[in-house]
Amino acid sequence: MGAADNQQVPELGNAGSHAVPRPNKFSSGKLTRLQMVDDEQRFSDKLSEYMQQRWGLADAGFDYNVVAVFGSQSTGKSTLLNRLFGTRFDVMDEGQRQQTTRGIWADRGTDAMPVLILDVEGTDGRERGENQDFERKSALFSLAVAEVLLVNMWETMVGLYNGANMGLLKTVMEVNLQLFGGSQGSKTLLHFVIRDHVSSTPLANLAKTLRIDMDRIWMGLNKPEGLEDAKLGDYFDLKFSSLPHKLLQPENFEQAALALRSQFVDAKSSEYVFQPEYKRRVPADGFPRYAEAVWEKVVSNKDLDLPTQQELLAQYRCDEIAAAALIPFRAAIDALRPRVREGEIVQGLGEVARTARSQALGAFDDQAARYHSEVYAKKRSAFVQTLDGELHALALNQVKNALSQAADTFSSQSHKALEKAESSDRSFSVVVGAVRKRVSTWFNDLVDSLTIEGAEWTLAAEVKQLEAMLDTITAKLREAEMERALKQLRRQAQDTLSEVVADRLNNPDEAMWSGVMAGFDAANTEAEQQLRRRMDMAEVYGGEQRSKLQRALRSGVWEDMVRALKEEVADQMVLLKLRSKLEDRFRYDEAGLPRVWRPSDDIDAQFAQARSAAQALLPLFSRIDTSASSTLPQPVSAAVGTFFPPGFDVERSLVLISASRQRELGKRFGREADALYLEAKRAMVTTQNHVPVWVMVLLVLLGWNEAMTILFNPLYLVLTALIAGSAFVLHNLRLWGPAVRAVGGLVNVANDHVHELLVEAVNRTDPGRNRDAPAEGRSRRQARSEEIEMDPLGDSSKDSSVSRSSNSSH
Repeated sequence: MGAADNQQVPELGNAGSHAVPRPNKFSSGKLTRLQMVDDEQRFSDKLSEYMQQRWGLADAGFDYNVVAVFGSQSTGKSTLLNRLFGTRFDVMDEGQRQQTTRGIWADRGTDAMPVLILDVEGTDGRERGENQDFERKSALFSLAVAEVLLVNMWETMVGLYNGANMGLLKTVMEVNLQLFGGSQGSKTLLHFVIRDHVSSTPLANLAKTLRIDMDRIWMGLNKPEGLEDAKLGDYFDLKFSSLPHKLLQPENFEQAALALRSQFVDAKSSEYVFQPEYKRRVPADGFPRYAEAVWEKVVSNKDLDLPTQQELLAQYRCDEIAAAALIPFRAAIDALRPRVREGEIVQGLGEVARTARSQALGAFDDQAARYHSEVYAKKRSAFVQTLDGELHALALNQVKNALSQAADTFSSQSHKALEKAESSDRSFSVVVGAVRKRVSTWFNDLVDSLTIEGAEWTLAAEVKQLEAMLDTITAKLREAEMERALKQLRRQAQDTLSEVVADRLNNPDEAMWSGVMAGFDAANTEAEQQLRRRMDMAEVYGGEQRSKLQRALRSGVWEDMVRALKEEVADQMVLLKLRSKLEDRFRYDEAGLPRVWRPSDDIDAQFAQARSAAQALLPLFSRIDTSASSTLPQPVSAAVGTFFPPGFDVERSLVLISASRQRELGKRFGREADALYLEAKRAMVTTQNHVPVWVMVLLVLLGWNEAMTILFNPLYLVLTALIAGSAFVLHNLRLWGPAVRAVGGLVNVANDHVHELLVEAVNRTDPGRNRDAPAEGRSRRQARSEEIEMDPLGDSSKDSSVSRSSNSSH
């Protein structure tokens, strides 16, 4: 420890005496720091003693924390630790600027802080020169055991690679991932402390730059097997703070240092750094042995030695050569990639991929083989993985397109083949199997063309995926084939049942439902026979599946029959059938001849019998009677689950006309029947109102002379014929009204004309009398002529009135 043991820790300016770290109560005024690892890489055997006697941490259990510092030499790492934790690490003499900390030093924080502080030798020191072995191992050790690693750097180092120790961080993180990545269950907080922050660049922008650098470093790591997809956030959290210049802004520096210290001492602060996820879960009494084991693993693990300068050169050059070889490779592949992404199946893709891969590997081998053999082999393996990874992704896209096209082709061609084979006896497996063989052969040929010899990936999974897809499509095709068969058979049965239902319900009698059910039994039996044949052709052999299809067919045929019956028992159709039945019994006799009602006929009794016979049909139409069926189980409710599918509501389907509809239809039919009855009554009255015979004889006797006069006088005969013919035409055309109005108009015109003649004669005899008479006459004629208007021939009201008057006069 030397003279540095007597160095005093400067107090924190004017920030307040309560914030100044107090001396360690376990030190009794003595220095408590320990050189855990000396500059010859020897681990101290006094760590356990210090943990127990000097620092008082041996009994802390898990309630302690470990903080280490990392950074370039002479950047104020020890000063930062002394300010934050009140330790007494040696600090650099500003007048000499030489290395102060050698090896790894440890101490406990003041104010009874249960924190173990590790002050690590700085990197890039002139004392060690190019020998960077110790700084890498010490940094790796700190990264492995510390919960919080303070990365100390100047503001001017942000954005630099070597100056900010990014290269060393990359190496250390890579080896740490290889040594401890698979077993370490906690994270490490990388707390970047940016010193001498005097520029106008915000801390957020500096933090963004450092975060991008860390992400780039992590992406470039050679991760061990099983951790290829590991992310930076899985192992490390990043935090950023800045401190003003210690000499130029001393007061601001002290205040910022106190604020930073609060992140390590104030457990209630939102910025508190010692979080549970950073705990190593190593008890304090076991930490000395744990730290020594980690150091031994870092120092003595020969399989994971840190790279030498020769290896670093080989890594650098191999990376450059690989990047150059990737340019023409990707140019060849990228020309085809958009076409593949758009869903096109590019012909010759496999040949292009194999050629590009071979040329890229040849270019890499020609230049990289001269470098370190182990590095070359490792980089070549990584390069091959990069090439094969891109080719695999491209091949998978091509295969994905082929899978989609194969599935569509198989489905469409199978549908067409099944439709063509419907009339033949070729089975489902033969028809679909032929299409499947063609599609599988095409797909396998395409997969073979994409296979690359020497590549670690294969497309066997995609071939299995195709088989699974074809199996799924085949099942859907079989299901669709059965659905199509059910529809066809139902249509055939429906055509037959429609004729039977229409015939039986249009000629209703006591055997109506027997005939309907016989038609249903015949249609259903024929449909089931055809279904069994279609199921055999489609290779539907499962007993439950066959029963399910048969029940579906029966329920479908039944529903079609019920639908046809309901169409026949619609309101208008029922009324028509009832009226037809009434007319057959009332208007026609037993021989089928029309009735001519005579006064002696009992029309009331005949009508009552006919109406009763017609009304008796309404209950007959209201419900299906299945008792005569030879296929339906009796009672019909027992058919659910056996003859019909489970849950089928057969009882509800039996009701065609509800009770309320029966009452409404009965009322409507009663009104129509009454109209028919009244019509018959009027016909009987009309036949009774004829002219008696004696009246006809009297007319002949009294009008004999006049008749003879007309018959033997040509003038009277022609005039009588003209008048009778005109009357006949006017009567048949119903033109009596227009004719009467026309005659009336002519009479008015004649009266006006005679009136004008008389007025002119008077004026000639007395010119001064009634000068205004002509004008009055003209106005009167005009008014009367306006009243003369010929009504249209279709005026039914007036024509009918004239017709009635003419009929009465006639």
